[in-house]
Amino acid sequence: MRKRLRAPVAILLALAFVAAGCGGDSKDDAATTTSAGAKATAATTASGGGSAGSDVSVGLLYDITGRGDKSFNDAAAAGLDQAKDEYDVKTSESTPSGDNDRAERITQLVDEGNDLIIGVGFLWGDQVTASAAANPDTTYAIVDSVVDAPNVASLVFAANEGSFLVGAAAALKSRSGKIGFVGGVDNQLIQSFEAGYVAGAKAANPAITIDVKYISQPPDFTGFNNSAVGKSLATAMYGSGIDVIFQAAGASGTGVFEAAKESGAPGSVWAIGVDSDQYNTVSADLQPYILTSMLKKVDVAVYDTIAAFVEGGFEPTVTTFDLASDGVGYSDSGGFVDDIKTKLDDYEKQIIDGKITVPDTP
Repeated sequence: MRKRLRAPVAILLALAFVAAGCGGDSKDDAATTTSAGAKATAATTASGGGSAGSDVSVGLLYDITGRGDKSFNDAAAAGLDQAKDEYDVKTSESTPSGDNDRAERITQLVDEGNDLIIGVGFLWGDQVTASAAANPDTTYAIVDSVVDAPNVASLVFAANEGSFLVGAAAALKSRSGKIGFVGGVDNQLIQSFEAGYVAGAKAANPAITIDVKYISQPPDFTGFNNSAVGKSLATAMYGSGIDVIFQAAGASGTGVFEAAKESGAPGSVWAIGVDSDQYNTVSADLQPYILTSMLKKVDVAVYDTIAAFVEGGFEPTVTTFDLASDGVGYSDSGGFVDDIKTKLDDYEKQIIDGKITVPDTP
């Protein structure tokens, strides 16, 4: 895997970024938008931080697939575990069974006395907004959504930038000139993965054809936890001559990996992982099919937020994790992209330098 440079723990230089679900003009007393990766500028704020680690309690709210999904939630768990080891914070974890018990879950973490509560995923947006307003002395953070409140940090990712790189990899490695995308839920957040993937593929091979499928449509969010449908969609794609599929589908991605294995010999068909380096999380029999993974470093975001709180540098801002801050990227585990790494790294540099602007909508 490419070496990760952890973003600093305090909040950082300003950068304009349009996040999924974010809009409107900034206000003097509103959260400001910042980019992870610059030097720290602020110390303790009125909204939290400053306690010794052993005196701090952190509650983590997973999305419905919870710890063990080998993707998004496990990345968040890794950040929590790292902070627990390094700062000796007390931790609580909670996984909803659906949308009906989210309010109950977040209230439970507040009642337990957690100083910092982190919601993993945009589906926590309404609950974090309401709970933060009702409990101004509690500090919150949310991943993949923006909540404008004086006690909430919003942690968003330029997923389109990382997806551009794996899209280029898919086009460069495809022998058929046909690649695919399987999204979990057809909403604005996952569409940013699609947009970057398509743009990267077209940059590498303008003649490439791309088939896009989604497992579910809002308000049905089961597409993130339906590996059977993910496998069915991917099997049909491989059967049509597509030889590389990028999945941005949470736990449903396992079905895409299984479809790859059942559709051809290693090297003849590929799947691309998402969020974490999934070459390192799948079983050994699936590893030869994982071309690369689009890294969305939720572990960095969770760890840095906890560290900032403990060290007194928490800020209620919108922090963007992008290529420039090493908050997103691609993996090279398995060595399957070694032959095209120079090209991928050149695309990365062009994006960071502003020579390539990656779309975030299809």
